[in-house]
Amino acid sequence: MNTIAKTFATAALIAVSTFTMAAGNPEVANPKKAVVNLSTADLAIDHYVAVMTEGQSAGVEQLFTLDFSQKVQASEDRTNSRSEVISFLKKQKGEQLNCKTSTTIIQESADYMIAKVTMQFEVFSKTDLVTLINDGGSWKVSQSINSYK
Repeated sequence: MNTIAKTFATAALIAVSTFTMAAGNPEVANPKKAVVNLSTADLAIDHYVAVMTEGQSAGVEQLFTLDFSQKVQASEDRTNSRSEVISFLKKQKGEQLNCKTSTTIIQESADYMIAKVTMQFEVFSKTDLVTLINDGGSWKVSQSINSYK
């Protein structure tokens, strides 16, 4: 009887240890699923710039609202969905783009912000008008309009 109790206690201890290790920090094993602090509009816009210019893919899914859209104004206008933009950004795999970036806040309130992000590359410039919203305490990008010169 004493042996059975010890066996069950050992099995329970192994099970608890295994579950504790599995529940540890899954973001470490998969950095693309890492949680990014987007508690302020400034943190969200900084992360947007890092995603667009430094190829950061950590937290990219949490950066955009579910109804996010990207409008690209170029020789042929195009609208990209949230899934298309996220898929494209994940393919960058940390590719850092050589550009000078400046951000100007155009309008800001407690739950809404519009920012102008200018990226100056060697041979062209890209301007993003980015709309962010406060979604339950987490700031997210709901729309971006991109133009090139």
